[in-house]
Amino acid sequence: QVQLVESGGGLVQAGGSLRLSCAASGRTVGAYAMGWFRQAPGKERELVAAISWSHGSTYYADSVKGRFTASGDNLKNTLYLQMNSLKPEDTAHYYCALGPSPLRFTPTGWGYWGQGTQVTVSS
Repeated sequence: QVQLVESGGGLVQAGGSLRLSCAASGRTVGAYAMGWFRQAPGKERELVAAISWSHGSTYYADSVKGRFTASGDNLKNTLYLQMNSLKPEDTAHYYCALGPSPLRFTPTGWGYWGQGTQVTVSS
């Protein structure tokens, strides 16, 4: 059974940084894509960043390019999201997901999800 466990969320002031971590168990992730989605109240879940190790590609949403960096180790089944220059609009529940490669840009098709971690950015 695949499990994804996120950690690292919290409350931070605008301009600050946070680092999210995701640990996967139950499956080797090298043949898949791992990504970070976020969902704010009243909004749809959106893909923020993702890595497809088998295709050697990384994706970032336009809203986070230059501020967020996704990294990971497919041998250790881990994914990270370094978030710098945080803005109040980055406030959301952040979810780690495991899905097919090449990666999908919508939540549909991502088969495994963590419980998420809350990120709150105060102005």
